Amino acid sequence: MRKKLPLQGMMEVAIFAGFAMLLDLLPKISPIPSISISLTMVPIFIVAFRWGFKASVISGFLWGILQIITGDAWILTPVQAFIEYFIAFAFIGFAGLFAKQVQKAAKENERLKMSVYATIGMFVGSFARYFWHFIAGVVFFSHYAEEAGQTAVFFSFATNGITMLSNFIGCSIVIVTLLLIQPKLLSMYKPQTSWEKAS
Repeated sequence: MRKKLPLQGMMEVAIFAGFAMLLDLLPKISPIPSISISLTMVPIFIVAFRWGFKASVISGFLWGILQIITGDAWILTPVQAFIEYFIAFAFIGFAGLFAKQVQKAAKENERLKMSVYATIGMFVGSFARYFWHFIAGVVFFSHYAEEAGQTAVFFSFATNGITMLSNFIGCSIVIVTLLLIQPKLLSMYKPQTSWEKAS
């Protein structure tokens, strides 16, 4: 991983967090209030595979902050908000742990391997995020389970599990398609030095 994120990387971290927030404001598929299906994690996954773990964690964290700032967050208590909008959203960045493998496969034109690593990375990022939503659901939203005649653990596992798998599948289709069509999406622009331009 890069020790220091360049200016372009920092700009993309912020821009893609904003893009994720814009997607989040669009209508979603919500069969019940506790389930929300969308493609909002796509921008964070792009950051993850372009810039790696640290950048995608920061981008996810910024997206969580934007959720609160714009009033799109569902807040019951400060602890619940911290878990679901700071920790959970930042944990999407765990997809970035597979950035090197995805980039290496793309560089070597091994498209199947690139797709597999990207899919694994997105599953890890999705699971990491929704693990915290599951915990918050058990602790803070047990009354919804009671209304449905279910235990808090089962209700949170079912609703967050369905949401996680649906969002993971949707994001995977989009990201893998983008990478197969345009693997250069993983390339970072590096400005030439004066001697490189002269050579």
